[in-house]
Amino acid sequence: MITLYGSFPAFGLPQASPFVMKTEVQLRMAEIPYRLERGSPADGPKHKIPYIVEAHHRIGDSTFIREHIERQHGIDLDRGLTAEMRARGWAIERMLEDHLYWAVVHERWMIDANFDKGPAHFFDLLPPDAREHARAEARRNVAAALHGQGLGRHSRAEVTALARRSVAALSALLGNKAYLMGPAPSAVDATAFAMIAAVLTPFFASELRLFAENLANLMRYRDRMMGEYYPVFARKAA
Repeated sequence: MITLYGSFPAFGLPQASPFVMKTEVQLRMAEIPYRLERGSPADGPKHKIPYIVEAHHRIGDSTFIREHIERQHGIDLDRGLTAEMRARGWAIERMLEDHLYWAVVHERWMIDANFDKGPAHFFDLLPPDAREHARAEARRNVAAALHGQGLGRHSRAEVTALARRSVAALSALLGNKAYLMGPAPSAVDATAFAMIAAVLTPFFASELRLFAENLANLMRYRDRMMGEYYPVFARKAA
């Protein structure tokens, strides 16, 4: 049995982390039984979540988790795709995980009202004398990560403008298809769904969300994927 160590429901989403959502959806796509536990990044082999434990295997990073479950269980989440389609899926994942994700992080952590409403509450259970210090330190660390990645060097308006291009590109690539590669879901859909759901959650004030809400195919895609892979959550949210 696989144990998936992830985050927790938050921000109007089944998981606070889009990478945990990605991995959970891929496990559901593969129809592999698993149990979900709340994990601490400090305990993961890559010092982040998600990570999985299966027998003597302990795997961190959502991409390597996918590789493990496909190899270990004889599954190909991209079955039926051509080499060109697989390459396109990889390129889409890189755009979403290495670019759009960081814009989501910027909106959650660097916009004061969003931080106060969301990530600041990660530290609520700490003793009062340690709580504010932990919040400030975590926010400084996220700001440093954003600066190192590159998006953190831009103004808020510039971050939004760049992120809009990635969201618009995803919408154009999806077009009128049910899924990114055609009539059936593939691995990249888990990533795309997780990231666009993070953008579209109404929990946070976001100019990027307002832009994405005007792309009807992405709205339908988010709702379709939520209904298929988180049906209980979708019914509660309806």
